[in-house]
Amino acid sequence: MDYTVHEAWNDATNVYLMAGLLSVGLLLYARRNKRQIMRIFTVPPAGNSSAEPNFYDNLQKVRLRQQLDMYSIARKYEQEQGQLDSVQLTME
Repeated sequence: MDYTVHEAWNDATNVYLMAGLLSVGLLLYARRNKRQIMRIFTVPPAGNSSAEPNFYDNLQKVRLRQQLDMYSIARKYEQEQGQLDSVQLTME
């Protein structure tokens, strides 16, 4: 079997040419059908809520509770200051 370097080069070039054309074709197909391809790889949302609550939801609730506590403390302080001012005004 007479297999020369020239024939090997032609075979290798043909393989690379086919691989290049195939990759360009797949790229064009992916651009056109992007949504269908992404639908394959996305994870569907879980129907049942997990028994373990979300950490960030808990963190938001804690932060909201802190804000409400600070607001109520500020309102109590303002009311006390208002009562002291009214007492001072009546004494004058």
